[in-house]
Amino acid sequence: MKFRDLKLKSIVTSMHEKLPKSVPSTSEEGVTQISSSSSLQLEVSKENTINHPVLSAKSLGRQVQNRWVWQGLNFELYPGEGLGIAGPSGAGKSLLLRAIAGLDPVQAGKITFADQPLASWSMPHYRSMVIYLHQRPAIMEGTVEENFRQVYTLRSHRDKVYNRHKILEYLEILGRRADFLERHSSALSGGEAQIVAFLRVLQLQPQILLFDEPTASLDAQTTQCFEDLVKTWLTKQPKRAYLWTSHDPVQLTRVINRSITISSDQEISDGK
Repeated sequence: MKFRDLKLKSIVTSMHEKLPKSVPSTSEEGVTQISSSSSLQLEVSKENTINHPVLSAKSLGRQVQNRWVWQGLNFELYPGEGLGIAGPSGAGKSLLLRAIAGLDPVQAGKITFADQPLASWSMPHYRSMVIYLHQRPAIMEGTVEENFRQVYTLRSHRDKVYNRHKILEYLEILGRRADFLERHSSALSGGEAQIVAFLRVLQLQPQILLFDEPTASLDAQTTQCFEDLVKTWLTKQPKRAYLWTSHDPVQLTRVINRSITISSDQEISDGK
């Protein structure tokens, strides 16, 4: 693999920081507890809620420098569902998404996707179906359109074809004109970089999206368009689903069906 391919692979999978591995512990702290959660706005059919989960976590635990960030986490993600991850800064919401994306290890429990444990998947193939959208995305040097095209040079996406017409449809929904494709990455604002990263992932048509504060740099109008586009993507294929972290509880009520709340004292609650 060429250096350029390695750099591109790093950007697409958002592998920006490395956290130290540590030895698993048998501590009983942070055991999952059940509590109520916010009201739900995004509808999911009864048929979907009783279907087999597309992704699940069982007794999941994450350590950083011999400290449990969270432990005893259990949840299931069903087709057609939006699952929220709430909690204060430092509670480990991003670490959970990165673990699900296969970017960071866990020290306890297991993650299952499509009835297979995470360890049994080829990571490039898995990450083509379960994609993490970083809250501070890396954009490659070049134009916006070059960013969209270059992901197709990766081996895991070479069976797909760049669709400029579809990208233009997405841009129109997000209030951007066709000439946005000609913008250089160095001229993009933080919000525009988030748009590019989102569409770069969306064009690949993954099965699960992992959103980490995806609209933090967007204005209110673009945020609403972003949320609408996510819902449109969700309904186009029955087995799609997503997880979403946000510090905005009002936004979460708009985009999720239920939530997991991780508190600063390691307690994890699953609300429905």
